[in-house]
Amino acid sequence: MKNLKNVVFILVLIALIFWIMTKDENTKQNKISNKPTVSLSTFSLYDIARHVGGDSVNLVMILPFGVDPHSFEPTPKLMAKIFKSSLVVYSGAGLEPWTEGFDFQGRVIDMSKKVKLKKLGSHHHHEHTKHKLGSYDPHYWLDISNMIIATNVITDELIKILPQNKELYLKNKDKYIESLKKLDADYKTKLSTCQGNTIIVNHNAFSYMADNYHFNVEALSGLSPEAEPSAKKMIELVNDVREHNISVVFFESFVSDKAIKSIAKEAKVSVGVLQPLGNITADEAKKHLSFEDIMRENLQKISEALRCQ
Repeated sequence: MKNLKNVVFILVLIALIFWIMTKDENTKQNKISNKPTVSLSTFSLYDIARHVGGDSVNLVMILPFGVDPHSFEPTPKLMAKIFKSSLVVYSGAGLEPWTEGFDFQGRVIDMSKKVKLKKLGSHHHHEHTKHKLGSYDPHYWLDISNMIIATNVITDELIKILPQNKELYLKNKDKYIESLKKLDADYKTKLSTCQGNTIIVNHNAFSYMADNYHFNVEALSGLSPEAEPSAKKMIELVNDVREHNISVVFFESFVSDKAIKSIAKEAKVSVGVLQPLGNITADEAKKHLSFEDIMRENLQKISEALRCQ
């Protein structure tokens, strides 16, 4: 009888623990479900919303960490989550073909229509207009002035969704913009005293940055990192490495480094990684690195490559 009582007691205890755990999980899920969902297509936009909105909204990073934004297509499950979002912010300028014809339920912002874009084949920035897809460089977040514009836009949109949090959002916005301005100042200072003037990359994602801080970029491929480089282009870059006394060539984490390593081997230089910040790697996400953190890592690598003081 005593053993039976013990068994019953244990079973009741297990049931009680299970009930408490289930209740806590349901409470947690209810809290999440009560928050408006905001979906953002690229890491730079996600980072803004994360710093301004914090835990007050349920943030969805549309692009999975470690995936190249140029070739990404969302799954039906992810599309359903995007559809149900109170706000969707996507990068635009042709970077997300999946948005074409998509029926958004909530408010949707094409950020490329808010920022200053650089026309392909031009060294000048152009104000946002009714542009054709593919005619503008989509990597505009590497211009910090565009990040400031995007921060203001996202803050305004969050206030529309949750006006009761206006003061918090404005305070967070000011703090984030201040960090961006400091970052911009540090880039200008660090890259103003360089012996070199050219970096070589596998993917032409850094023209906004190069224009702002007055250095040149030679790329193995164009805007798409998946484009196959020609033998002629590879020979040209080897010659550029030698001509400009370059000691390192760069590629990005999401693409094959085979071609750029061939150039490095032929020119007898090292290979490094630059982060264009359309997305970040899974390891970078685990470390909770921010836009500013990674931009500072880029600054260190570029300044070393350009032999800056």
